[in-house]
Amino acid sequence: FIDMPDYPGSDEQRLYFYPLPYIRYRGEAFKVDRDGIRNEFLRTDRLKLDLSLNIGVPVRSKDNEARRGMPDLKTTLELGPSLEVFLHGRPPDKRVWSLRLPVRVAVATDLKKTEPVGWVFEPHINFDARDTGPGGGWTAGFRIGPRYGTERYNDYYYQVDPEFATAGRAAYDAGEGYAGLRFGASARKVFGNYWVLMFIRYDYLGGAVFEDSPLVRQRHAVLIGGGVSYIFARSDKLVQAAD
Repeated sequence: FIDMPDYPGSDEQRLYFYPLPYIRYRGEAFKVDRDGIRNEFLRTDRLKLDLSLNIGVPVRSKDNEARRGMPDLKTTLELGPSLEVFLHGRPPDKRVWSLRLPVRVAVATDLKKTEPVGWVFEPHINFDARDTGPGGGWTAGFRIGPRYGTERYNDYYYQVDPEFATAGRAAYDAGEGYAGLRFGASARKVFGNYWVLMFIRYDYLGGAVFEDSPLVRQRHAVLIGGGVSYIFARSDKLVQAAD
């Protein structure tokens, strides 16, 4: 399940339930796991370069008071390279500090039409702790860092074209630049054949270039979620993961 705002800055939340399979595959370059779909291009003692994918949920504007009468927000797909610099330790160490520098191009789609909606850059400090928590066996992660969006990316969420302006919603053109501060935390553990995950994300939009948009109803946004997966099968040969 995920309980999240319609978009960062919205004052309306939605609760989503997704019955999804948990697939974990670790090849020499291609991987599918908790971090998404990744294709690893480079790995050294201090650097890792891979390809990652993020997905954003669609929002029907008729269900959101601030956006009512405006075009819907479509499903967004973000894809791009991510460079990770290990600052202290490196996987599979139990404590790892790193700097992650993901840059992704975003597209919006409703499966009938796809359009580019700019780029986003999310540099952040990341900390991973393995075999920790009550009773041990937990893996926890924390991250914090700013977000930067191109004008087209920020416009997609926060621009109000003149034809959609109303008495309570002035026309607005979002610029490029700082898009807020993001903090995230997660914890996961395997209990027998069950894999348990909990996570939280907090966005603070104070100082963002689109802070004055009429679509920003609040400067704080909290996303929480969790899930349980049943492990139906494991490979005959298990190896120590390096990330």
